[in-house]
Amino acid sequence: MTDPDLRLRAVVPASPKATYEALTDPAALRVWLAEYADVDLPGKYEFWGRFTPDGARPNQRVLHVDERTIRFAWTVDGVETTSQFEVDEDEDGTLVTLSQTDLPSFEDIIADKAGARGALQTFWSLAIANLADYLAGRAPTPRVDFTSSELRASVVIDAAPEQVFDSMIQPEVFRTWFGANVDIEPYVGGRFAMGGFDVNPDPARFVEFEPGRRASLRFADNETTTWELAGSAGETRFTIVHSGFDTTNPPYAGWAGWLGGIAALRRYHELPGSRSIWRQVEIAGVPEGMLSNDQ
Repeated sequence: MTDPDLRLRAVVPASPKATYEALTDPAALRVWLAEYADVDLPGKYEFWGRFTPDGARPNQRVLHVDERTIRFAWTVDGVETTSQFEVDEDEDGTLVTLSQTDLPSFEDIIADKAGARGALQTFWSLAIANLADYLAGRAPTPRVDFTSSELRASVVIDAAPEQVFDSMIQPEVFRTWFGANVDIEPYVGGRFAMGGFDVNPDPARFVEFEPGRRASLRFADNETTTWELAGSAGETRFTIVHSGFDTTNPPYAGWAGWLGGIAALRRYHELPGSRSIWRQVEIAGVPEGMLSNDQ
C-alpha cells in the first residue's frame, strides 16, 4: 500500500476477534457502516447505499485479506483509491487502524470542490466512532445520507441541556471531546474558529445564542449551523441542522465531521472519565495546529 493520505487509529472496546467479525459481518456493517453490505472473503468485500459516498452501487475490490488485515480498492468518483483496516491487540481492547489513499487536497475539501472523495476522511471518522459504539452495545450516531440535501440530525444525550450546551461553547472543553483546536467567543456576534483564530482568519460568527437552548453559527459563505437543545429528566435531545448551502452540492464532508463530533460529544457526557477512542489522527495537508493532539 502506498503512503496513505489519511491514517486513523482508534481503540474499540472488544477483542481483536470480535472486532474483525464486526468488520466482516454484513449484518454488523449495515448497522455501523453502510446501508447495504455483501461480504464473502477472501473474494468479496462490498458496501454501498445512501450512507456511502458515491454509493449507488458497490465499487470495492479485495486486494489482500488475512486474520488481521482487510485491504481493498475503492473507486470513488471514477478514481481508484485504496482503503485498509488493521486490527491489533491493545490493553484497552483492540487498536483499529484505517488507512486511505488518494484523497483530494485539504484546500479543495474545505472549499467543497472535491466531490465524493472529499468526504472520505470524515466518512471514515464517523464510521469508526460508530464501530466503537456498536461494539460497546451503544446506539450509533446518525450517518450521512449522501442522497439527501437535508442536513439534519437528532440524538438523545444522557446529560442536562445546560451541561451539553456549555461543552459546545467552552473552548477547553470543546477541544477535549472534539479533538481539534478551537477558539470561541460565546455571545451573539462572537467568533467561532476551528483551528483557532490564528489558523482560521475568516471564522464563523454566532447569529443566535440562547444559553442551554439554541445557537446558530453563520460561516463566511453564508452557510449556517444551528444547535437546538431540549431536555427533560436529565436528558437532552440535541438537534443539529446545516443550511444555506448550494443544494446541488451539499457540504457532506463538513456534515460528516459534525456528526463524528456528535458521536464524541455523546461519549464525553455518557462515559465520564473514559479516554477518547482516538490514538492517532493523521490527515495530509491539515494546517499545523488544527488538531489538538495525537489522541
